[in-house]
Amino acid sequence: MSVLTRDEAQTRAKLLDVHHYGIELDLTRGDETFDSRTVIRFTARADADTFVELKPAELRSVTLDGQPLDPQTLVENRLSLHGLTAGEHELRVDAAMRYSRTGEGMHRFTDPTDGETYLYTQLFMEDVQRVFAAFDQPDLKAVFELTVTAPDGWTVLANGVTEHLGQGHWKAAPTPLISTYLVAVAAGPWHSVRTEHHGLPFGIHCRRSLAPHLDADADEILDVTRACFDRYHEKFDEPYPFDSYDQAFVPEFNAGAMENPGLVTFRDEFIYRSAVTDTERQTRAMVIAHEMAHMWFGDLVTLRWWDDIWLNESFAEYMGYQTLTEATRFTDTWTDFGVARKAWGYDADQRPSTHPVAPDPDAVPDTASAMLNFDGISYAKGASALRQLVAWLGEKDFLAGINTHFARHKFANATLADFIDSLAGATERDVHAWAESWLRTTGVDTLTPQITTGDDGTRTLTVARDGNRPHRIAVGLYDQTLTGERGLTLRERLDIDVPQAEPAAIGKRPALLLLNDGDLSYAKVRFDPESFTTVRDGLSGLPDPLTRAVVWNALRDAVRDGELPAMAYVDAARAHLPHETDLALVQGVLSFASAHVADRYLPAEDRPTALATLTDLCRDLMRRTEDGSHPGLRLTAVRHYIDVAAHPDTISAWFSEGTVPGGPELDPELRWRILGRLAVLGAIDDAVIDAELVQDPSATGQEGAARCRAALPDPQAKRAAWESMFTTDNLSNYLFTATAQGFWQPEQADLVREYVTRYWPDAVAVAARRGPAIAEAAGRWAFPTHAISPETLTLGEACLRDADPIPALRRKLADQLDDLTRALRVRTG
Repeated sequence: MSVLTRDEAQTRAKLLDVHHYGIELDLTRGDETFDSRTVIRFTARADADTFVELKPAELRSVTLDGQPLDPQTLVENRLSLHGLTAGEHELRVDAAMRYSRTGEGMHRFTDPTDGETYLYTQLFMEDVQRVFAAFDQPDLKAVFELTVTAPDGWTVLANGVTEHLGQGHWKAAPTPLISTYLVAVAAGPWHSVRTEHHGLPFGIHCRRSLAPHLDADADEILDVTRACFDRYHEKFDEPYPFDSYDQAFVPEFNAGAMENPGLVTFRDEFIYRSAVTDTERQTRAMVIAHEMAHMWFGDLVTLRWWDDIWLNESFAEYMGYQTLTEATRFTDTWTDFGVARKAWGYDADQRPSTHPVAPDPDAVPDTASAMLNFDGISYAKGASALRQLVAWLGEKDFLAGINTHFARHKFANATLADFIDSLAGATERDVHAWAESWLRTTGVDTLTPQITTGDDGTRTLTVARDGNRPHRIAVGLYDQTLTGERGLTLRERLDIDVPQAEPAAIGKRPALLLLNDGDLSYAKVRFDPESFTTVRDGLSGLPDPLTRAVVWNALRDAVRDGELPAMAYVDAARAHLPHETDLALVQGVLSFASAHVADRYLPAEDRPTALATLTDLCRDLMRRTEDGSHPGLRLTAVRHYIDVAAHPDTISAWFSEGTVPGGPELDPELRWRILGRLAVLGAIDDAVIDAELVQDPSATGQEGAARCRAALPDPQAKRAAWESMFTTDNLSNYLFTATAQGFWQPEQADLVREYVTRYWPDAVAVAARRGPAIAEAAGRWAFPTHAISPETLTLGEACLRDADPIPALRRKLADQLDDLTRALRVRTG
């Protein structure tokens, strides 16, 4: 399919003023296609040719101003409109469109629990063309008016309030001016919880089979929604710009959520069927806050072209974490950001595929290249940059600039230059220079403390910087506790601008000097030798979880950069996590220690020692929580104990008994987790998997079974899993991912060795056939991450050089190969 270039978009935006879309969707036409009829009213500013986009199964008819056009003139996804004259026009398109099973366009899902079918749209970037004809670019905003015909018993949700007209016919209220990619429809026999807030209809919706689980959490979800809504109205002068606020939790959703105005769609894993930790609840709340922020930044004011996607995502990411901290019971969100999301940004920013937060427009010449920028840089690094901006600028001036931006560009489009101009008007600081150094550059600065002692015995600090961004950071000076107990006490925090005008006096030598304490900047930090000794011995004695997150991130960075032996990280976890109380830190450290250190950075012969150490650590955490005082911590320990188990006996006994001694009882998530590990260890067979699927036939159960079957150490099971992923093309996006997650196991390296060679041509082929969503899954989940060898690297480099993978797969492969190169470097020292 043709991709839209920035030059084409600019030309079309100058030519057209699009007023209104009338869209009729008939969802009663069968399992494969639906009918889509579109009427577009627009003005041409001059005599010219242009085109409209759509990807139909069948294009039945097209008329322009009442005159028929030949449907055969559709080339790939473009229908040419030749000889347009200046003035008003009406385009009518009648087509049949295909349902999707990859989460793109109009996704169709049948719930295996009860046989009910659900549909929803995901129209981001170019996928509106899978649902209706459109002038598909973000700066051609219009009013959208939808009518939908759906089966009896279904409810239809849309951007505006919907009305059932009878006999399956639904009509949605016209939208304000919005971009094509933000149009949304969700249809099916939804279970709904509805309320009102400040006169606006609020609703939350899910599949009927998840109804008890939504009802159990409805108060929490709605409380967070209301609290964030109210807090945003305290921050923003512009009121919420749409007529309702629905949140639909939908199946097989590729992203975390999508900010469709008035109808936010979330992956329905956020409706918890099994026990979760409070950190996981916090994550759900953060996503709610993130998506609501988009109602202003992204929906009310929208990027002009995709080079400014960071304006959407960085803002929502920052606001999501900050507003959650201010308005809800989740007051420690920046610790989770620091240990989980920020690492995503650091990793992405050190790969060859890195790009500025705000790339040069010429670096995003078309929609295919734009899709590649939805990564840790646009989200985590961008949010970190905004957090640093607020620390430098002050929140009052920051919000004043934001509100100016909304007032100037509401229901329209804006660029980075517009955003910076709005901020500049609210402060005397040089925001343009800040933007050049923070938003137009790549890479991660490294900050290192240098402590000197003067002739008079006074000590001063100079912060050495490897990089060129300015930083406003806090420097924490920590002393050992006077009682002699394991612990550190904050003596003072110094606010320092880097580069410094002069060295900073620090008084007596602290036991620990920590750069970027409070994590307000975006940089790797190092320790002086004495501080590293303190960290090694006393990390868990630091009083603040965010401070501990900064230290754990520094250790993580040192491992990845080859400056700290990988096993030293595992040893630090063993020493300090038994004393840790913050769930996000326990989860983040255990995940890095197992998935990265044990599985990738350590040589194969050292992996059993690391797994044994982590098993002992998890056992200690479980002993510590036997009194029931920390159920989230205990659940985290149980999960990781299962994941690193080298022998089946203990977890097999748990499965047979239906409980972990002392709790928790095994819910579906824990049962499938145990079966997955037992499958890897060769301790179960297909019959056990099939029996569990009878007990849990849900969509999640189907995914668990696919993961377990792919993990079995059996040549026939591996062959069947491979064929299902790369040959038959029958798997949905979620079942493809589940199968891929089970396939590669470090314990089974010899068994799957032949598939490492097969992966490259098969991944290229399936990505070309099935498109970007499956390409993403093939590059992320089906990649042989365990195969850390020069031979794997050689095969991958040849694939990039000679096989011409589609852009989405090429980017994932390039990133995976860079991670593989890093792992080889860490292993060899």
